[in-house]
Amino acid sequence: MSDHLRPVVAGLVTALVGSTSSFAVVLAGLRAVGASPAQAGSGLLALFVTMGLATVVVSARTRMPVTFAWSTPGAALLVGTGGVVGGWPAAVGAFLVTGLLITATAVWPGLGRLIARIPAPVAQAMLAGVLLSLCLAPARAAVSTPWLVLPVIAVWLVLLRLAPRWAVPAAFVVVVVIVVAVTGGLPGDRSLLPTPVWTTPTWSTQALIGLAVPLYVVTMASQNVPGVAVLASFGYRTPWRPAMAVTGVGTLLGAPFGGHAINLAAISAALSASPDVHPDPERRWIAAQTAGWAYVALGLVSTGLVELVARAPAGLVETAAGLALLPTLAASLAGALAGPELRIPAVATFVVAAGGASVLGIGPAFWALVVGLVACGVLRPWRARARTVRAPRWRASRSGTASRSSRSPRPGRRRPGR
Repeated sequence: MSDHLRPVVAGLVTALVGSTSSFAVVLAGLRAVGASPAQAGSGLLALFVTMGLATVVVSARTRMPVTFAWSTPGAALLVGTGGVVGGWPAAVGAFLVTGLLITATAVWPGLGRLIARIPAPVAQAMLAGVLLSLCLAPARAAVSTPWLVLPVIAVWLVLLRLAPRWAVPAAFVVVVVIVVAVTGGLPGDRSLLPTPVWTTPTWSTQALIGLAVPLYVVTMASQNVPGVAVLASFGYRTPWRPAMAVTGVGTLLGAPFGGHAINLAAISAALSASPDVHPDPERRWIAAQTAGWAYVALGLVSTGLVELVARAPAGLVETAAGLALLPTLAASLAGALAGPELRIPAVATFVVAAGGASVLGIGPAFWALVVGLVACGVLRPWRARARTVRAPRWRASRSGTASRSSRSPRPGRRRPGR
């Protein structure tokens, strides 16, 4: 393959893998907080368009392979939270507040440093507890409908050994094939047309505390900060403030149409930034451009995908979502139990988050975070706390190259050095 074509192909792969590997999770999250099928389709459309345009704009201005994605851990958080007081309009209001908080992070770096003070084991344990219920879905569905679910698991397991990048997308393709075979065909032509649905937000204290705050924390700690680190590993310094401004504004624009949050891509970021894309680091931004436009194009069929998934037998889509989140669950559990100093607070956080109980109308993610922080404060002094989630440092180095130390990378707008 020629060097001119390789970035384009890499961009298409980034979009396809990034969307199909977590599409079912996002859809399940939107439906869990009260979205109708039409509103969930509108939410997917909003997410595809905002993260696609954000990728196009930022990669063009920086000439770096900076890509954006929807918040997959945030979508899993929606599943764990479930319905909020005020229903879907209150959830949309929480999405708007999340966008405001992300935008504020760009304006006020102290907010990012405040998030960085949350001990990493506590943040990872909260995420692991939120993910657990979804990751149990394949095991439960394999018992109730084995003839439908076991082929999906088998394809995922085989490709996880042979081609890990394509394991989850292939499992989702098998789900689509099974749905078409069981239901007798694809959705009609009208269902394939994008249909934005406006929802006027309402404000609920329970939704703001139990959904907006945990969604912001999970998106920052599990997506934005790791996204900077992934790009740094390939020699790029992410423009932190512009990236936060774009994701914050994108979330604000997409929220009334059902989009929960967009952020810097983390796992899929490597697909458009690695040396496999192009030997010249200054040419890899073309892959991000291609991925951005591909996301916008995928948004045009999001409504049809929602209708197809809505016709799926019970447990089938949840199986694909659970398989997609298993690697994230494994990484979160490893991070939560990495150090013995905060192991007990981390386990307590995990138990509360996984328990799924709401108190005062506020979901378990918030209470898990509270329990973890209180346990940390009681069991050991803050000045001797264990390793925390580190926000990117704001000052750029003079060399123009990304730091490869154990600390978080320094954001900037310069191109990578040789």
